[in-house]
Amino acid sequence: MNPKGDLIARLMALGLGTPTFDATAEGPPHERVFHVTVSAGGHVLGQGEGRSKRDAERAAAEAALARLDSREEEPAGRGGRWPIYAAVLEGALEVALELAPDDATLDDVREDAARLYRDLLADLGHGPEEV
Repeated sequence: MNPKGDLIARLMALGLGTPTFDATAEGPPHERVFHVTVSAGGHVLGQGEGRSKRDAERAAAEAALARLDSREEEPAGRGGRWPIYAAVLEGALEVALELAPDDATLDDVREDAARLYRDLLADLGHGPEEV
């Protein structure tokens, strides 16, 4: 199980780009506790805590996935959840990167990849699933 990777794939399929994980730590080095907030599209999706930054990120990603699963409506009126096919998403990312102009930002490439992914799935009749 890879909650962080699953969250990235889900957000890309929804056209929201990749998530941002903001971490803070508190306590002495031998008792450090990390707090992570994960957000995408300007919205906080989840928070997590752990004895390592990796554990806190995993917990935050799990919380974000649970929140996305429990939503009755997808953000920005997307009309449902798009299925995730990792190989197709990877291909869309590669094509978007290849076609991107030299001055394109990472967010530009992500948005183009998500658009390519959604368009391809729609053309193949694999549109969004009803939530």
